[in-house]
Amino acid sequence: MTMIRKINHVGIAVSSLDEHIPFYRDVLGLTFAGTEEVPGQKVRVAMFQVGEVKIELLEPLSEESPIAKFIEKKGEGIHHLAYETDDIENELEGMKAKEIRLIDEEPRHGAHGSRIAFLHPRSSAKVLTELCQSGEE
Repeated sequence: MTMIRKINHVGIAVSSLDEHIPFYRDVLGLTFAGTEEVPGQKVRVAMFQVGEVKIELLEPLSEESPIAKFIEKKGEGIHHLAYETDDIENELEGMKAKEIRLIDEEPRHGAHGSRIAFLHPRSSAKVLTELCQSGEE
């Protein structure tokens, strides 16, 4: 039984938050929730709210960042789709039981106090898929 509640956010890889924040905030008029560094992911994120879904801009903090590597290989653009769950451990166990290839066997820390885990794109039609359990409401 799945515990997926909704799409939590769409992650977009960008080279510069300063360059792209004005489009989402000023042109589209999305509610800007601020920026945060996530050292474990080597990124700085900017979050915007649109309805029940968030847009997460991801800027690499170093050349070793997975986002820097993504931008180098594919350019800026949609990086991942994140689904919200109430029980990320149970969700990961269910994915393992269904033989879904995982990038993260255990949840790790994400932005805004969330716990996250990624599924391998080969298991989800080449879409990097994130499971996230909110840490803040």
